[in-house]
Amino acid sequence: MRLNLKNLSIVDSLLWLIRVVVIVLVLWGSIAGLTSGRVDGEGWGQFFVRCTTSTDVGTIQCMGKYSAETWRDFFIFGLAQGGIYALIALGYTLVYGVLFMINFAHGEVFMSGAFTAYFVAASFSDSGFMDQNPVLALGVVMLVSMVTSTIVAVLLERIAYRPLRRAPRLVPLITAIGASYFLQYTFRGLYGSGKKVYPDVAILTGKWMVFGIPILKTQVVVFVAAVILMVGLYYFVQKTKTGKAMRAVAEDKDVAMLMGIDVDRVIVITFATGAAMAGAAGVLYGLLFKQVDFIMGFIPGIKAFTAAVLGGIGNIPGAMVGGLFLGIFESVGPSLFLEGLGVPAAYQLKDVIAFTMLVLVLIFRPSGIMGQNLSDKKA
Repeated sequence: MRLNLKNLSIVDSLLWLIRVVVIVLVLWGSIAGLTSGRVDGEGWGQFFVRCTTSTDVGTIQCMGKYSAETWRDFFIFGLAQGGIYALIALGYTLVYGVLFMINFAHGEVFMSGAFTAYFVAASFSDSGFMDQNPVLALGVVMLVSMVTSTIVAVLLERIAYRPLRRAPRLVPLITAIGASYFLQYTFRGLYGSGKKVYPDVAILTGKWMVFGIPILKTQVVVFVAAVILMVGLYYFVQKTKTGKAMRAVAEDKDVAMLMGIDVDRVIVITFATGAAMAGAAGVLYGLLFKQVDFIMGFIPGIKAFTAAVLGGIGNIPGAMVGGLFLGIFESVGPSLFLEGLGVPAAYQLKDVIAFTMLVLVLIFRPSGIMGQNLSDKKA
């Protein structure tokens, strides 16, 4: 990118100044965090550094800098977390690619599957079926979640969005926000307001050695399942007849209709496909984070939207890359540069990192990492 100083306005100058300040702060904090000496603390310390427990005083003493193993654990957890964000982000990017609208109720579609599947998982656990046939039980739980999310998304499209398809873009956006709250409190009424805890799966307790590295089994399963689902979706969109129809509708709905494509059917399939990915992400979220409730979709939904924007909304590989990048950055960032900047309770600010990244991407590169300027392409 060439910087033309003659045509640089005050606003452009301010934006460049913000860029420089952000880069300096991140580098400064990272260097300070990596070269810091001793970290002492209670409670949260075990998540950050290699610690030893003192039974005499009942505290956790954290000695020295973060070890290589600690950074490795941060990275691995970020990959698993990023896989979940990527699966949810695919729903945003698919709908935007076809309808050019942001479905802000997608987080609640994710919640509906995870929350409903919890009761199936709890029933299997209480009956002993989960431990006797863990693969089949988890498969049924994920299928229930995907089907529930798909039904909710299809109804949402048919009732809330289809009548507004020709309306100004602001109208469906406001409708999506309203639908989000409607779904939240509908499921609160159905399932209650308390948090539910996904049952432990015996086969997923402990660690596996992967290339000589001990990794929690849940993290391995979550990441591998997310990758398989993302690759399957990419193949579906790129290689199947239905996927080609989706790409044709995304290019031009009117021309696609003239060519004999059932646009309404394709749009429903688009919503259903994105919802199925979100439903699968809901079960993986339950396995990784355990707790689910009626408002669980809001924060992951916004983060997944951030991932979609970061990768280039409307771009499927971009959503995948954006989700993984955001998950890793959110996992590593608090300990890497926030602590180096002297921020207290840095890990509690991990959500701030995601939302700050969203603002920065919207300011400096709205098209995202792998996005493209469609106006230039079609000019």
